[in-house]
Amino acid sequence: MRFVTAIIALVITGIPAAQAQSRDDVCAAMRDSVAAWRARSHDPTGLALGVYWRGQIILAQATGTTRLGSGDPITARSIFHLASVTKPFVATAVLQLVEQGKVDLTAPVTRYLTYFKMNDPRASAITVKQLLTHTAGVPDVTDYRWEHPEYDDGSLERYVRGLADSTLVFAPGTRWQYSNIGFEVLADLIAKVSGEPFEEYMQRHIFTPLGMRHTTLLMSDLDSANLARGHVRDTTGRPALSSVYPYNRPHAASSTLHSNLTDMMRWLAVNLRRGELDGHRILSSAAYDQMWTMTYDRTAEFSERARQAGRPMRYASIGQGLGWRVFRLSGQDLVSHGGADVGFRSDVLLWPAESSAIVVMMNDEAGDPGQLSQIIYSVLQSGACRSP
Repeated sequence: MRFVTAIIALVITGIPAAQAQSRDDVCAAMRDSVAAWRARSHDPTGLALGVYWRGQIILAQATGTTRLGSGDPITARSIFHLASVTKPFVATAVLQLVEQGKVDLTAPVTRYLTYFKMNDPRASAITVKQLLTHTAGVPDVTDYRWEHPEYDDGSLERYVRGLADSTLVFAPGTRWQYSNIGFEVLADLIAKVSGEPFEEYMQRHIFTPLGMRHTTLLMSDLDSANLARGHVRDTTGRPALSSVYPYNRPHAASSTLHSNLTDMMRWLAVNLRRGELDGHRILSSAAYDQMWTMTYDRTAEFSERARQAGRPMRYASIGQGLGWRVFRLSGQDLVSHGGADVGFRSDVLLWPAESSAIVVMMNDEAGDPGQLSQIIYSVLQSGACRSP
């Protein structure tokens, strides 16, 4: 199997030019660490990797193929399914509506979705903030029905109305449990409060203002010529094209973001700049303090996991913000979110105090992109790479 590897110079208005224009210019320690991770991960079928360091792009790398046997290389324009990396975008949209005075984070969801009901009287107390922080007690999706997708405008509301037979797994606000369903409810809230279909709202108020021209939540809007297809692994670790593509419109808010490296570097940039890019402001700087403040502390839980596994605790603290995971590692406050669906893996990691960030996108289930993000973070923190 032959793969094409390239270091790409991204030309993005308003973002400092990449320092690394060729493979030899990339910090050797970073290059070697990425190569070692790829080897341990059975060399993903396709990989797109972007790194900001202290406000500048130092790496934009595309490796592999969009589809086994096609010969089409991954490039900066290749479109990846990003799964749960969608969720911080949703949190940004909710905070936009909060700033407009249209949504109160502490209000019950039923204020905005009068038909939201579950087979549990405690559900009436669920707040918007609890959905954003996975503390609402809402269960997770058990079947995304990827093989039977819906595409119509009414599919999201139908899905939310269909929760009437579901029960909570704990009382709202008392525990933490990851819930994709909670973000589907938030999508419907965004649609009803704004008066726009959820995907249209995201396009008009986030993607378009940021110049993310190849980013969408709708399958019908995908740039199919540049679409990377997902790959799964058999028991021997060999890759194969997935027979299932993970798309179903009711799950847009939890799972169906599609984007490429060029656009995702713009997403990193606007977060590092706390809401402003190219003269467009999508959110106030203060809103990032809200999103990136720990609202539910999971440090004790992670510490116990480490103890049971017989390994040291890596994090000084770790917990949940609004749509983001927040943690402290090696003296830095970091925020992140990963994504995983059939045939795809992704990760976004930011350490805002250093104006630095990483995005990893794979059309393969080989390896953990979050692990790669933290490996690169460690290399940069170690001082092995010269300051740009």
